[in-house]
Amino acid sequence: MEPLRPFDYDDGSAPTGTAERTDRASGDGPTQPRLGVVGWGRFLWRQLTSMRTALVLLLLLAVAAIPGSLVPQRSSNPNGVVRFRRDDPELFEILDALQLFDTFTSVWFSAIYLLLFVSLIGCIIPRTAHHWKALRSRPPKTPARLNRLVGYREADAPGSVEDALAAGEAVLRRQRFRVERYGNSLSAERGYLRETGNLVFHVALIGVLGTVGLAGGFGYNGQKVIVEGQTFVNQLTTYDSFSASRFFSDARLDPFSMRLDEFDAVFEAALDETRGTLIAQPLDYTASVTITEADGESVQRDIKVNAPIDIAGVRAYLLGNGFAPVITVRNADGDVVFDESVAFLPQDSNLTSLGIIKVPDGLPDQVGMIGFFYPSAIQLDSGALASIWPQPDNPVVTLNLFVGDLGLDDGVPRSAYALDVDDLEQLTGGETGNDSIILGLGQSAELPNGWGTVEFTALPRFVSIDFHHDPTQAGVLISSVLAIAGLIVSLFVPRRRMWIAAEEGADGQGVRLRYAGLARGDDPNLDDAVERLATEHLEGLGGALGPADEPALAPASSQ
Repeated sequence: MEPLRPFDYDDGSAPTGTAERTDRASGDGPTQPRLGVVGWGRFLWRQLTSMRTALVLLLLLAVAAIPGSLVPQRSSNPNGVVRFRRDDPELFEILDALQLFDTFTSVWFSAIYLLLFVSLIGCIIPRTAHHWKALRSRPPKTPARLNRLVGYREADAPGSVEDALAAGEAVLRRQRFRVERYGNSLSAERGYLRETGNLVFHVALIGVLGTVGLAGGFGYNGQKVIVEGQTFVNQLTTYDSFSASRFFSDARLDPFSMRLDEFDAVFEAALDETRGTLIAQPLDYTASVTITEADGESVQRDIKVNAPIDIAGVRAYLLGNGFAPVITVRNADGDVVFDESVAFLPQDSNLTSLGIIKVPDGLPDQVGMIGFFYPSAIQLDSGALASIWPQPDNPVVTLNLFVGDLGLDDGVPRSAYALDVDDLEQLTGGETGNDSIILGLGQSAELPNGWGTVEFTALPRFVSIDFHHDPTQAGVLISSVLAIAGLIVSLFVPRRRMWIAAEEGADGQGVRLRYAGLARGDDPNLDDAVERLATEHLEGLGGALGPADEPALAPASSQ
């Protein structure tokens, strides 16, 4: 045994008779204590609530959101999901099993979201408690060796130590320092607002996550095509398409109605240099509507493309527009069996439009029509029609008729903008040998087989309105403003400590002053700050820094 070691020293080379000593003597290293369930729980909690884990989860959340932009989502684009399934059913089954068509409500995305939420809260609570304790604590005592700190300076000034310290305290307080006196020295500190801004930033981030995760569950989005003169009532059954968040209920639909009084479109002729022809350039779209809310009060409003309106907590956007020709169908006895305005969907910039007309009753068989509408129709050399301008200078409708079972009695929802012609018999147009029915405004034509007549009665316009209720906007706006403000404060407010030490001069007259500072983190302006403090202080005392009053040593590392 080493002569200088105590007699009971154990280097682990020999067993001592206990299981712990035997394990240690095996050469496998020190024996670690067993954590147990509670210990492992604490360990996992500390890992989850570390800032590093929060940053990793934030990055992971951004990565997890990528599939939501690559594949259509059921919540926002259900038709896209249907097309995806029809085009590639095998890949659809795989992606659907991974919940990629419901990315933002999937189990894995929700898990990352909740873990990030918990991690941020776990990070902020202890930091807030520590910061609150630091705010209430006194500035630290003056270090014994100020000459080792940043910006160290010495100077002589007239007066007493008490006068110098009183003047120094006044200067420090004017510079917004918290000041504490320790003997013949002053310790000052400022910059706690930096940590406050940091905490505000993280709290605001939690506010964004919480608002989107909770309040976002009460939002909804619906679309409606409204024809001039028609009124839309904010009820679930009146929407053409509707998507709602998970916490939505019908009771959350605020009662109001909207009537489209008039739609005005302004176009400008522009030269297409590639083709050498004039094209229509839209300048302005204005939908004039009358809004009636629950109190019965009506007000007229204008909706433009980039100027939505707010109605009872719902924002209405103007999405599209077009023409809705009124088609009247009479049977052989002259009775009206169909008289409705039909929205024709634009197909080009000159508003050449496609529309579907379905007449389920009143004729010997169900009749479907595929129609084309030309606002300013001309006949090409080929005999086909085309529109040369989006305004209705020469409106013409052409109709191809189909008869048979339209599938309206099967109990399966059918799109009003599509006609399945696979099991239908075509009577006009195409290869039937019969010309398509061509109607100008106010004109009528005979239906095949003597079934009756069809007439192009009127030409109102329609608009497509998107009604969007998003209860997260106010919360996200407030949280975003707080986050930006907190980030700016945390980036530009320095955390500094300053010290002024005073002692009587060597000859018993005047006072010898020493100045120094220290920053938490990088602060390239600290040396200048110490010099400004010393200069302002000495000017009040009648002294001044001399040429020899330079920093004695290189700046010490910050804490």
